[in-house]
Amino acid sequence: MGLKGTDGLAAEAVARGAVPVSPRRAEIALAELSGVDALFLTAGGDMGESALRKSGQRYQVVYRPPQEPTAEDTQKASSTFIEEGVDLIVFCGGDGTARDVSEVAGLQAPIIGIPAGVKMQSGVFAVSPKAAGELVRGYLEEGLLIRETEIVDVDEEKYRAGTLDTKIYGIAATPYKPALVQERKQIYSSRNEEEFKEEIAVFASEFMRDGSAYILGAGTTTAKIAELLGAEKTLLGVDVIQNGRTICRDASERDLLRVIDDEGRAKIIVSPIGAQGFVLGRGSQQISPEVLRRAGPENLIIVATPHKLKETPHLLVDTGDQKLDETISGRRQVICGYRIAQLKDVEASSRVGMDQSGSF
Repeated sequence: MGLKGTDGLAAEAVARGAVPVSPRRAEIALAELSGVDALFLTAGGDMGESALRKSGQRYQVVYRPPQEPTAEDTQKASSTFIEEGVDLIVFCGGDGTARDVSEVAGLQAPIIGIPAGVKMQSGVFAVSPKAAGELVRGYLEEGLLIRETEIVDVDEEKYRAGTLDTKIYGIAATPYKPALVQERKQIYSSRNEEEFKEEIAVFASEFMRDGSAYILGAGTTTAKIAELLGAEKTLLGVDVIQNGRTICRDASERDLLRVIDDEGRAKIIVSPIGAQGFVLGRGSQQISPEVLRRAGPENLIIVATPHKLKETPHLLVDTGDQKLDETISGRRQVICGYRIAQLKDVEASSRVGMDQSGSF
């Protein structure tokens, strides 16, 4: 919906036509735990019970939330889990949920996040729902090591106004296995970075003269492209530029689909999240599977500075549509300067960790 998070806006998102993704993502994670000898303690209804019932896992409801649960219910449920002496807390959501859980759990019990939010910058999230299930199994059956990591979140009001104000809210313990757990988002800033962004922008301004509608994802690199074109761009939103002019600002999925239908030719420019490596599926969910299909996966253009690519060993996609993720995966060119590109492997996050060595 282009709301840049739904903290306090869940009802508005649903009213606009949004469909909750957490239930399905929880089910994908639980499907990886078939045969695991464990008893799940859970909150009732959509806060865990429904997904566990579908999965066939053994479970016991220890907290009954109201019909429309809030962040307070997440904390109350987490407090109950701690009192019951659980070995591990698994939650589904974004950084806001991670804050609520970790505020109660502290370092008393490790936590794992099934990624299902807009903002997922904390280091407790698996790279995909499937990877979350593998982490839970690994912790219960193989004794995966625990590491401490930061819980971070952004001020959503400032975020919606175009200001990225990220803060560290605490430290949490989480089971860790290379490739299965995402790293904290990193922001790169230096004189060389700005020079390379300028080079990327100059090159983009040349190939963007073909009359196509260009969908620009969030970030400073795409913002530099718009700046060079003299077009208006929201730093943290998704915008559409055609022939050097912004034709749709801070777009929702519905807006993007309308533009594609109206203009016919559309291309998408995105930049990976620093350190995490996510090209799609984090931050700009308006660029949905349907938007990607309508535009054509072959019209996905990835841009990143050389330093970001050096510090981001793997590029990942997690659109929520595994078949589409597989289509996007493979060796892809990443524009990193003026008429310069690097070939990088793009991997569907659901396939990460399938190699037992933890490598791609």
